[in-house]
Amino acid sequence: MKTSKLLRTLCLVLFFQQAFAQVGIEKASVDGDGILDFPENTTKGIILPRVSSISGAVNGTLIFDTSDNKVKVNNGTDWEELTTDTGAARVYENTVREVATNQGVILGSNTSSAPGVLVLESTDKALILPKIVEPHKNVVNPEPGMICYDVTNNTLSIFNGKTWEFWK
Repeated sequence: MKTSKLLRTLCLVLFFQQAFAQVGIEKASVDGDGILDFPENTTKGIILPRVSSISGAVNGTLIFDTSDNKVKVNNGTDWEELTTDTGAARVYENTVREVATNQGVILGSNTSSAPGVLVLESTDKALILPKIVEPHKNVVNPEPGMICYDVTNNTLSIFNGKTWEFWK
């Protein structure tokens, strides 16, 4: 009985240790204070969610708005455009069955009041974008809403479906 209880306690401790861990995608360790980090010298970026309307968005939510084909960020009260030129959205049919409809994946905390498929919840860690050398030259077929960090020009790079836009 004591062994079983000890084993359950150990499993819970290990589970919660992993739940608050930093996550590296295609890399062994996370740089600095990142909560989610991607490798350098890649041509893969983050594809933002494609939506035509969203309710209950919180400050910092990023989307590719298919109603006007622009990348936008929620500032807490309204949507601000991050891309000025109208892009072109590609339409895909979702063939993946959703396991849970009420909560996405949360990194950095057990719970979050923020709605989202992937929620990064931390007071001292941040998302580290995929680092790509000149994505406008090296990403052959970018998806609308792709976002990354250009390590050559030190810019936030966003593909709107037609052109790349850069933020310094």
